Amino acid sequence: MPFPRKRKSDAPAGLRWHPDFRLRARLPDVKVVRTAFFINGPAALLVIALAAYLAFTEWQLHTLQSQIAEADALIARRKPASITAVGLFRKFQAEEARLREVDAFVSARPRLSELLFHLSEVMPPDLALDNLDWRDSGLVLRLSVKGAPDVASGRATAFRDQLAADSALAFFGEPSIANLATNPITGRLAAEIMLPAKGKK
Repeated sequence: MPFPRKRKSDAPAGLRWHPDFRLRARLPDVKVVRTAFFINGPAALLVIALAAYLAFTEWQLHTLQSQIAEADALIARRKPASITAVGLFRKFQAEEARLREVDAFVSARPRLSELLFHLSEVMPPDLALDNLDWRDSGLVLRLSVKGAPDVASGRATAFRDQLAADSALAFFGEPSIANLATNPITGRLAAEIMLPAKGKK
């Protein structure tokens, strides 16, 4: 095969048939894919991606600001009702505390039948229970005591001390004696022992 033919531009300068006056640096690029494409293409894509990211971020920020404004408006509309509800809840808590206190008081209070049965067990034979008055302030025992006035008075005092030391009556406070007087009909000493209730009414 014959040797490939050399282009005239590639021939040595001495063999050219006329001088080459072209300025190659100023000649246009006639390549199918120009060299500038590999630089400008990625740069343009980067700019487009940044612009899209910034636009998406701005859209997100605008949406978030709109949601915050709607939430603030909703809070402002519901704030009066919320304040009222909080006030009612605090009143409810106060009433609940009172109800719990009353419930604890009632639960700790002994039954009258159990109390009478216990008093019948611990009462000395020289004392008789004439009347029992259960008030909000406490329990009043009206007793008849056998014996001379001074002896009967000592028995009533001893029974009061016995009730004060009785653990089954811990619901009551310190008992006291009142209205010591001789009953003219029975001739016995009448006494009242007051067992005050602990806690509030």
